[in-house]
Amino acid sequence: MNKFRTLFGERKPVIAMVHLLPLPGTPLYDPAGGIEAIVEAARRDLQALQAADVDAVMFGNENDRPYELKVDTASTATMAQVIGRLRPEIEKPFGVNVLWDPMASVALAAATGAAFLREILTGTYASDMGPWTPDAGAAMRYRDRLRRPDLAMFANVCAEFAYSLDRRELADRARSAVFSSIPDAILVSGAITGEAAEMTDLIAVKGVLPTTPVLANTGVKHATVADVLKVADGCIVGSSLKIDGDTWKPVDADRAAEFMRLAKVARGE
Repeated sequence: MNKFRTLFGERKPVIAMVHLLPLPGTPLYDPAGGIEAIVEAARRDLQALQAADVDAVMFGNENDRPYELKVDTASTATMAQVIGRLRPEIEKPFGVNVLWDPMASVALAAATGAAFLREILTGTYASDMGPWTPDAGAAMRYRDRLRRPDLAMFANVCAEFAYSLDRRELADRARSAVFSSIPDAILVSGAITGEAAEMTDLIAVKGVLPTTPVLANTGVKHATVADVLKVADGCIVGSSLKIDGDTWKPVDADRAAEFMRLAKVARGE
């Protein structure tokens, strides 16, 4: 909990996504626009989110569909270049997420100086990407080998695009993940990007982890952020801040500003 509180204090943070355009080597990559188009799109989203006064940003490769469990080295390298280009302009704490490869996420965080990362670290799943069994022990040992013991690890315990083969209740899986892998925050998700986590799941997980930060990871909307923050210790938001609430469109500065207004009211600011 100390790493999370070091970053955010007692505030329930809104962590906003900078979804990079498709990266080189992925099916949707646009070679005509190239790296410069990726940098400029990320810059526009970053500027809009920071102007809205989000508490932190997270860079992710959401557009690299279909996702991989071991990403191409080019993806991690390109993300590092983009973040490096933007680094002087980043005013908020920032994190990274390389879908769905914990080792790549750790490497990217170490290379860019990210304060936190988000990943699936525990469990076994039947997924769109095939059988999925992450290794929290390997990822956390890699973090320490790269001399980043300060890097906060946010563990998503209900993977999107996947079905958990562990049939324990979600709250039990979350409690076990905290015991066995010592994440700095637990994330609760909906079934896919942009779909809300069930409030009953948030309540159950927070109920068994009263001293561990528990965040809503997907699908938080303007109409629900107040209710979510009554239970959760923060949220990660992407789609709701986009034009028309569409995951694949750029950030809408007005939607982002209104979301933060509502979040601040909910936090009593």
